[in-house]
Amino acid sequence: MKILILGAGRVGESVAESLLSEKNDITVIDTDGVRLRDLEGRFDLRGVVGNGISPEVLAEAGAADTDMLIACTSQDETNLTACKIAQVLFNIPTRIVRVRSVALKSHAELLSDTGFGVTHAFCPEEALMGYIGKLVTYPEALQVREFAQGHVALASVRARGGAPVVGLSVADVRQNLPHGAVRVVGVYRRFHHEADRLVPMEGSTRIEPGDEVFVLSGKDYLGDVLAAFNRQVGEQAQPVRRVMVAGGGRVGMRLARALTKESRRFQVKIIEKSEDRCVYLASRLPSDVLVLKGDATDETLMENENVEDVDLFVAITDDDEDNIMSCLLAKKLGATRVLALINRRTYADLMHGTQIDIALSPAQATLGELLAYVRQGDVQAVHSLRRGVAEAIEIVARGDAKTSRAVGRRVGNLRLPRDVHIGMIVRGLPEPDARNTNGSEAAERDEEERQDLVEVIVPTSGTIIQNNDHVILFLPNKRLVHEVEALFRVGVTFF
Repeated sequence: MKILILGAGRVGESVAESLLSEKNDITVIDTDGVRLRDLEGRFDLRGVVGNGISPEVLAEAGAADTDMLIACTSQDETNLTACKIAQVLFNIPTRIVRVRSVALKSHAELLSDTGFGVTHAFCPEEALMGYIGKLVTYPEALQVREFAQGHVALASVRARGGAPVVGLSVADVRQNLPHGAVRVVGVYRRFHHEADRLVPMEGSTRIEPGDEVFVLSGKDYLGDVLAAFNRQVGEQAQPVRRVMVAGGGRVGMRLARALTKESRRFQVKIIEKSEDRCVYLASRLPSDVLVLKGDATDETLMENENVEDVDLFVAITDDDEDNIMSCLLAKKLGATRVLALINRRTYADLMHGTQIDIALSPAQATLGELLAYVRQGDVQAVHSLRRGVAEAIEIVARGDAKTSRAVGRRVGNLRLPRDVHIGMIVRGLPEPDARNTNGSEAAERDEEERQDLVEVIVPTSGTIIQNNDHVILFLPNKRLVHEVEALFRVGVTFF
């Protein structure tokens, strides 16, 4: 696929790197020639220096025969203008834009084919908010991703000694959990003097303390499942109540507002260096959010604000080093769990396995939305895992035994790549265009009845794939994605 990326910033670079690994033809446009030369030196892509809203620059970049435009500069105006030009002058089929404005996101008619010519819109801040929000809901998790219209969730969790299923074999885990719709799909183990690596997934593989375990579960039971891996026998649940946020930027303000909007159960503090920004935050946030002017790397300030009582410390400033240092300090002073927003991938890799519980890359949090648009076939969701190395995808099986390599066949007979696992099959989900959204009581009843017919299946080797099954797979190496897509792609005939 020929893809044109507008913007060579952090998001653009991460998108380009991810898509290049899937053998796409990538061209990047940016006004910063030095930045483009650096990308060309590190990746197999073409850089074009210029303004992306110039038709001449777009033409030079090959827009006339481009399959997809991804406009991800930091300016909404640039992204939307480029998108409209791509539609009107070059007829680029798929046009994806990054939008930061909440006001724009609330007007769907503008972000449409008839508005600014947008095929899909994504908001990195919303992706980060969703990511952090799941960690507040599920304190034991390192990350949580949803599939199949919210019926299934994939979570990663650090196994703790003394937890009910730690020490058991993978085959025994399901039998020792109260709910059947559970499957372990990946185990990463820490070895001396080397990075974590994937342990072969066999029935006899045992869950050891310190393992990072990826587990699929029916969403309604996810809390109990995570507790079985991370909470020791007899230990009481410790829900998140007290949250401290270092950084009062867009994400920090939206996070504080979201936590206090629905419920008064959260105590939120924001630490911000800029006095002007503090005044702005205090005027825009609810009165029960405490805004503090200061530096989150100041040990005296942190002690005075009782960071040892904090359930979740979130460092989301624009400075990676400040985020890392403030999280290490918070953890040292007694914060239960710390999350650092880290843009540089090398920093995120270095932080893995340290006292920082969660090293979150904003680009990786956003990448899943983009990948779902790029993927071939009927891919419904894509989530980037393990700092972009692994993936979990939801793909809909289409066709019949004559037109599909998957439909009508037993799971054990599918020619899946080695180490790729089918974790769950969700059967009976309505088609997206068949879901009634007119808001009437009758429509709501119809929707509830359809949802009651949904079946979450933990497949065995004898399970037969049916048409319209939503199949959720774990891929330890994203380079295997093309083989998986080919397996589920519908053809005229395979006989």
